[in-house]
Amino acid sequence: MISRRTRKRFLFAAAVACSSLATAAEPTATSSPVQDPLAMTSLWQLTLGMIAVLGLIMGLAWLLKRTGRFQATAGGGLRVLGGLSMGARERVVLLQVGDTQLLVGVAPGRVQTLHVLEQALETGRAEAPAGFSEQLGRLLNKGQEKAS
Repeated sequence: MISRRTRKRFLFAAAVACSSLATAAEPTATSSPVQDPLAMTSLWQLTLGMIAVLGLIMGLAWLLKRTGRFQATAGGGLRVLGGLSMGARERVVLLQVGDTQLLVGVAPGRVQTLHVLEQALETGRAEAPAGFSEQLGRLLNKGQEKAS
């Protein structure tokens, strides 16, 4: 029986050979002009494509940051239950550490425990904000109701 590694090498060599044969067998068309890769249209197309990709990456990063879906977990022992913005750069955050809940103030360069809750607050799913799909559906339904 042929080993897996030998089989992969054989398939790779066969694919390279077939692709080179197919390229050699194609008739060369002299009527199609060869475009210079440094032509201005190619450079504009490359630049605009790069800007679009970078914009998409930055937009997705901003969206993930705003929705809070991109949070690192500490092995399940630490959870952020909620947060409230108190100013431009200050927040109050409710944390769950094991069975203890902490109310923490977060400001640039400083994190301070405001209160340790002796009784844990109930965090039911009914209080959780609606997901993106529900919010979008509500907005679309409002738009349809206004149109009719």
